Amino acid sequence: MENAVFKISDFVGGGYKDFWKFKGRYRVCKGSRASKKSKTSALWFISNLSKEKYKAANLLVIRKTYRTLKDSCFTELKWAINRLGLQNVWVAKESPLEIVNVETGQKIYFRGLDDPFKVTSITVDTGVLCWLWIEEAYEIMSESDFDTIDESIRGEVPEGYFKQITLTFNPWNEHHWIKKRFFDAPVDPDILAMTTNYLCNEWLDASDKKLFEQMKKNNPRRYAVAGLGNWGIVDGLVYENWVEQDFRLMTKAEYNKLDEKPDNVVFSDNLKSGFGLDFGYTNDPSAAFVGFVDLDNAKIYVWDEMYEKGLSNKRIYETLYGMGYSKDRFTGDSAEPKSIDELKGYGLRITGASKGKDSVNNGIQWIQGFQIIIHPRCVNFLTEISNYTWDKDKFGNKLNIPIDDFNHLMDAMRYGLEQFIKKNGWLY
Repeated sequence: MENAVFKISDFVGGGYKDFWKFKGRYRVCKGSRASKKSKTSALWFISNLSKEKYKAANLLVIRKTYRTLKDSCFTELKWAINRLGLQNVWVAKESPLEIVNVETGQKIYFRGLDDPFKVTSITVDTGVLCWLWIEEAYEIMSESDFDTIDESIRGEVPEGYFKQITLTFNPWNEHHWIKKRFFDAPVDPDILAMTTNYLCNEWLDASDKKLFEQMKKNNPRRYAVAGLGNWGIVDGLVYENWVEQDFRLMTKAEYNKLDEKPDNVVFSDNLKSGFGLDFGYTNDPSAAFVGFVDLDNAKIYVWDEMYEKGLSNKRIYETLYGMGYSKDRFTGDSAEPKSIDELKGYGLRITGASKGKDSVNNGIQWIQGFQIIIHPRCVNFLTEISNYTWDKDKFGNKLNIPIDDFNHLMDAMRYGLEQFIKKNGWLY
């Protein structure tokens, strides 16, 4: 890499000069979709880890949940390796996820905050851990969780090296702690806080750009965030009575058998289950809600989720099967009867949701009467519920309908809970 004859800008493109050169402690980049932030980060890490002067450096990559790393950061870093022609130097392994430099022994480690001990106790085999990348950093709702991560990058590094934490994310919510800590902070040489958007991505084709132009015209609120990378202004949340809370499900009999009693147990004896499915494909994800309802105490427990674009109906079934939910009873979007029939053919127990007059608002009103407890691994549910708001007219007046955005898991939740809503006469 030190003697390469190409220019790195040929591989990275424009818009990231400050990002590329910055050596302070915190490098924070919020950006719109297609703004190159993840790919640029991946290229920076692979190109710099491959330099002779950083041959003792190692990288730790973090997302809130470990299972999301393989199809995001791990894939982006493999792409960067191929783009830079370093396939013979860096070898990717999947069990566990890691990428190894076969010449130097350097490693790229992958961890999820769902196993915090593995983050705080990480040690490297060769060299020093000096760089950390947190992708989709908005998923980390608690600033104290970030502080714990920050403290894991500690100790001395060789002369000429530097310790740095890179955060990349979509700026869905202006109330997120990241804004106050990094973007609203006084000028600090240890902080680079920058915003990028799709306009600096010279590799988008005409069809890609057309999607953003359509968004600009049809959904200006979303365009401001997903197109221009501005902070999302969250006003008028549909659901306000929710908390993020780690919890374990077990029966009272299972609990009584334990010598050491955990303090985050939710007893499942009297809980009712709900499974909902909302369909998507190209632009919208297919989303599955897995939750439990405590009708006596008016609580909804959000236990698990599926949230992925580009899934055929067969892949939806295979994904739910792999998650262990193929034998459970789902309620799906009745606007997709063909998909429901196809999933039935694969063996999924699924029926279409009832859609009576005002069923959306009635379902919302029923759910609003419950406290919603969300398991931390449900990162997409957390993103949606903290951005799911009432729509406004052209004068800025709130309407009695929710926005047609951040609603995939919100709809799946209503479908999954429909059996309880109907029993209480709320749908019709």
